[in-house]
Amino acid sequence: MSDPRPTPSTLLSLPGAVAGDGVDAPVAAHYGSFNTEQRALEAGNGFVDLSHRDVVRLEGPDRLTWLHSLTSQYFTGLAPGVWTSALILSPQGHVEHAFTGVDDGEAFVAHTEPGAAGALLGFLERMKFMTRVELTEVTTDLAVTWRASTQGYDLVPRDQLHAYADAAGPAAGLWAFEALRIARGEPRHGLDTDARTIPNEAGWVGPAVHLDKGCYRGQETVARVHTLGRPPRRLTLLHLDGTENRLPTRGAELRHGEKVIGFVGTSARHHELGPIALAMVKRNVPLDATLDVEGMPAAQEVVVDPEVGLHVRPLR
Repeated sequence: MSDPRPTPSTLLSLPGAVAGDGVDAPVAAHYGSFNTEQRALEAGNGFVDLSHRDVVRLEGPDRLTWLHSLTSQYFTGLAPGVWTSALILSPQGHVEHAFTGVDDGEAFVAHTEPGAAGALLGFLERMKFMTRVELTEVTTDLAVTWRASTQGYDLVPRDQLHAYADAAGPAAGLWAFEALRIARGEPRHGLDTDARTIPNEAGWVGPAVHLDKGCYRGQETVARVHTLGRPPRRLTLLHLDGTENRLPTRGAELRHGEKVIGFVGTSARHHELGPIALAMVKRNVPLDATLDVEGMPAAQEVVVDPEVGLHVRPLR
């Protein structure tokens, strides 16, 4: 099982480091100026410490065909060194697990949200049957980072984190990383989604759901909504009123007039856009409607097309 209180990152000893909070408390929120750090990341400079994320290792000759049969992603023939994202769905198509990983020719190593490895491995163990696969949590051995120059993740031995930081610096905190992620419209599982979320609502059809593969649990829901369109809800980017020096509470009700029409997920202060957040909104809410969260007006920018359920946000 994952430790519910992860060990703080050793990179919190870097100059200026200020720890985050909530599930992100074990890593640095910033190193002195999250606006400067955002600009550096956008310019392709530096790295982000994501070592609080859980890491799992799947090895054995059947690992890729087995993942192909269980998940939303196409794993058969996955080449070594190619990063990919995948979902595990309920029979009704609700997202239960989400992970991103890479195969090295001997094992597939994936990272997921802090504290999520225990439930993920528990499900996978129950689905092994006679499959030649061995599952291990390796969070204490491997740390996740993100490097701006490659716009991608790295898996780093924990005892080499400081050497990595020296080579990949300057360090940028999670506040900068999250602001850019939210602006791109990329949700975090369990933070920007809930237990009812289907992939079509979150913009995961394409990035984490491969439409040209065989049967997997929950596929019928994904295919039906993709074919017919009009998912029940849609992920949207909120541009929040910046006159108040606060961000909304994660999970706060989102209202259109007197009606509750969704909930707010993660939020951040973007160096150009100001305060922004991701929210899950009922599909039929007008796209030009000004919404309200905790007394703050919020304008919408489309992330998921309400008619077809596909991610439409341009990269920033």
